[in-house]
Amino acid sequence: VLVGGAFQTEHSDMLLGYELAGYLHRGPWKPVWQRQGSEGGGVVTGSGGAFLVLEQREHAKSRGRRIYAELGPIVSGRARRRLGELDAEIVALLKQAELPAGELLTISGASGAHAATAAEKAALDANPALAVRGFSTLTGHMKEAQFPFAVALAAMAIDRKAGYPVFDAAAEKPFDGAPKAVLATAIGYHQFEGMGLIKAA
Repeated sequence: VLVGGAFQTEHSDMLLGYELAGYLHRGPWKPVWQRQGSEGGGVVTGSGGAFLVLEQREHAKSRGRRIYAELGPIVSGRARRRLGELDAEIVALLKQAELPAGELLTISGASGAHAATAAEKAALDANPALAVRGFSTLTGHMKEAQFPFAVALAAMAIDRKAGYPVFDAAAEKPFDGAPKAVLATAIGYHQFEGMGLIKAA
């Protein structure tokens, strides 16, 4: 099965929607983790896409295809954010994701939206084993492509047996070693939350 998504940031209708809802970041560019308290809503959009082939191991082998990684638990939710449930929902999803012991590279699809990004950062920072990389700092927010992109980055890190350098030295810590599992997250800027554990095949 081919799954994924793509987003072109210059769609005027999408930019208008973000602006009317108060989500777009204003002022000088900042890394995704450093937009709290800045003017505007914190989201910097970006163009990109990611498409993944998901198949059973036997099927991939029969086609002679390279297996980059294996999907572990994939969990999702829809917190009632107006009732203040987002923080607890993210913590609950982290528990459901069956994180392994030890240092864990984490590929975050954080959008920069103030409330969602603050809640995600607080939950991830509460676990000192997580070495987080907010890739929107480099790419901008790609809407529906955000989670497939995070999964692709996680799978490539596992396949290459190497993590990524920090994308924001002021907010992220180094990760050393060859990752055998990587957490990918996508906390929606407005609603929906999800994450998945990507493991060595």
